Amino acid sequence: MRAAVETGEGVAVVDLEDEEIVEFEDGATLDERTVTVELPLVVAADASGALVVAVVSRRPPLVVSRDAGSTWRESGHGLPPGRDVAISPDHPDVILFAAKTRLYLSRDGGRFWNPLAALELDGIRRITWVGEEI
Repeated sequence: MRAAVETGEGVAVVDLEDEEIVEFEDGATLDERTVTVELPLVVAADASGALVVAVVSRRPPLVVSRDAGSTWRESGHGLPPGRDVAISPDHPDVILFAAKTRLYLSRDGGRFWNPLAALELDGIRRITWVGEEI
């Protein structure tokens, strides 16, 4: 599994299994995702079908809806404040969460999160999935 991570320096392509940067493009940026969520304090959001995940500026830093935003549940207890979130387009239970310097991965729809401890990137702004292989 790979993700593109935009930082203040450029875009890093990260291998999430090996927790390493496999490519870096200095000065590059990622396209902004436009997912509209009618909630207060939304920092970023992503959607796949009826699943919507939003990063919010409060604790816990995530809210998840499985019915296209009709109802919400809190998620991400213990996670730091977030910058972005990306739902795998091929496997919607796989979600990537970005904090200021670290990525977190959930394989169960946002119930449990694992930090990518071996990888630290300064000033993360956006994330997106690159070439799925799960």
